[in-house]
Amino acid sequence: MLDLVVRGGTIIDGSGSLGFPGDIGIRDGRIAAIGEVPDPGRAEIDASGLVVCPGFVDPHTHYDAQLFWDPAASPSNLHGVTTVIGGNCGFTLAPLNPGDAPYLQRMMAKVEGMPLSALETGLDWSWRTFSDYLARLDGTLGVNAGFLVGHCAIRRAVMGADATGNEADLDQLEAMKGLLADGIAAGGLGFSTSLSYTHNDGDGAPVASRFASDEEVIALCSVVSEHEGTTLEYVTDGCMQGFTDEELDLMVAMSRSARRPLNWNVLTIDSADPDRYRAQLGASVRAAEHGARVVALTMPVLVGMNMSFLSYCALNMLPDWGEVLGLPVSERMAKLADPQTRAHLAERAASPDAGVFTRLTGWGGYRIGDTFSSANQGLTGRTVADIAAERGSEPFNTLLDIVLADELRTVLWPAPTDDDDESWRLRAEAWQSEHTLLGGSDAGAHLDRMCGAPYTTAFLGDCLRGRGLASLETAIHMLTDAPARLFGLRERGRIERGWHADLVVFDPDTIDSGAMRMVDDLPGGSARLFADAVGVHHVLVNGQPIVSGGQATDARPGTLLRSGRDTETVLVG
Repeated sequence: MLDLVVRGGTIIDGSGSLGFPGDIGIRDGRIAAIGEVPDPGRAEIDASGLVVCPGFVDPHTHYDAQLFWDPAASPSNLHGVTTVIGGNCGFTLAPLNPGDAPYLQRMMAKVEGMPLSALETGLDWSWRTFSDYLARLDGTLGVNAGFLVGHCAIRRAVMGADATGNEADLDQLEAMKGLLADGIAAGGLGFSTSLSYTHNDGDGAPVASRFASDEEVIALCSVVSEHEGTTLEYVTDGCMQGFTDEELDLMVAMSRSARRPLNWNVLTIDSADPDRYRAQLGASVRAAEHGARVVALTMPVLVGMNMSFLSYCALNMLPDWGEVLGLPVSERMAKLADPQTRAHLAERAASPDAGVFTRLTGWGGYRIGDTFSSANQGLTGRTVADIAAERGSEPFNTLLDIVLADELRTVLWPAPTDDDDESWRLRAEAWQSEHTLLGGSDAGAHLDRMCGAPYTTAFLGDCLRGRGLASLETAIHMLTDAPARLFGLRERGRIERGWHADLVVFDPDTIDSGAMRMVDDLPGGSARLFADAVGVHHVLVNGQPIVSGGQATDARPGTLLRSGRDTETVLVG
């Protein structure tokens, strides 16, 4: 007898092939039979009228902390994600020296938007090595999860406070190489680093990895080449603005040194600047010509992100804005009320120096969220453009008038400037490239600002009932087998006999993401954005339901993915 049979669904196996009707039999966490399955199961799922596909693989998350208090990795689990990759952007919680937990907590709060109170109260920070960290998660997970080893934690562990502001000497570099090797030997999936100007620690200083020389980065990548089933992840200024020759040369050198693929996050596509995205993809072509592989992660949906002039957000990334938004509140308000300052901020936001952050400058499209003053009563839900027209004022000035009336507390929902038909046509074009991969949700990060986890269901809904930019079979392939093959996940990403039974059962007529809402469920009393799934009936991880009837279960069947054991080597060059 089989453990579980999923009967009568349309099976889309993840390979890109057309779907076909059939059953799936599961035994001992693996797929034992596909097609007509006469054997009964101890439990059965009626999938009539539903699609059965592999579980989705999210290649770029920051669930490193959340999994301690939320082993289900919500809301990703509700949206069919069965495997998550963490440890991205050079930011991990291990290795950890005694006394360094407060520094890492404040850094993660700043760069990844994890509430400090949640980090302080939701974890005990008692591990030291990367092996210790993985051991704490092993056996507790609702989803499969693998973690890269982050450059910042390695640097801090070796150099202490000197990691910020200094290059490493030869002895320190050797010590870092040793820590990285230990982390990968314990199961780390590879190495991640950041050289991006957007990444600063809790003190406002550049994160430690930004002080590394090219030689240090390449030397650490060479360690990756010595271990089976490993990979690289990288973030740099060029990910936002277009790569310089020096950045491209470094990416090529990193991939060649590791003899592994390198993925970077995130490729944004805007019809107002098509040359930038094409040049970034051209970098991957040039890398391939030099025996390297560089893959751009790109999102298939536009993730809504709220903003506030009171707390740190993406607006701080606009040129010269950080200097104003970093002032004490009273001084900040005085500056924002000053006509000269307003003119300067508007000019700088629209300048080429803003890079991809120019997509935040559609001031009239901003929708007003929560307000806090009598002057702003009745504005919630309205666009700035409508309010400006009513007041006979210009949208940017209107926006600032609104936030000043709330003493900067107003919640704002920007309307992206790249939601036009041509931008979507360019995105569909980019998805066809072998140098792109869907992903970049940042799930587990920026918790009160954005919720990227539902990209899987939102994309499938858009393919089926919206823009229709990809067939259902192609879309599922891009969410399952494609990322599994890039990371070398053993026997995951497709529906095949003998492979792990990571499955999603969904209704193609309704699958989508629900609306975002704020929920107060984080440790320390802080809140996060959350979205339910629509049309996802069941999600299985290693043959056990983590979602049943659309509701999360208490099952914890996830595997802590360890390099070599659970991944195979994807060679380049």
